[in-house]
Amino acid sequence: MTDPIADLLTRIRNASKALLPEVECPHSRLKESVARILKQEGYIADCAVEGAKAKKLKLKLKYQGRKGVIEGLRRISTPGLRRYVGAREIPRVLGGMGVAILSTPRGIMTGTEAARNNVGGEVLCFVW
Repeated sequence: MTDPIADLLTRIRNASKALLPEVECPHSRLKESVARILKQEGYIADCAVEGAKAKKLKLKLKYQGRKGVIEGLRRISTPGLRRYVGAREIPRVLGGMGVAILSTPRGIMTGTEAARNNVGGEVLCFVW
């Protein structure tokens, strides 16, 4: 697999459209950090790591009636074209209604956290 983050986002998008209660994917620390931010921002209900040898990341999705809380996920920086931004150029998603997730020298964080800490980095994805 060349892009594990795109795979995670696609699994979440597909499970949300199918109204599945949870989604499971292979574990990595990067995916766990992205899931932690999604939980912190209120887009998913819970994230847990299961298994000893071959770890799995289990995400419980949130819904409002028959509609998912996550309306859209978009991968920005891809393996073929990395997108980097400075601290003053961090994009706003839907005028501040969505979240930009960045990989910075201080770890994975949201765009607002990165702006507050005055650090830039690679724009991983947008969530709204």
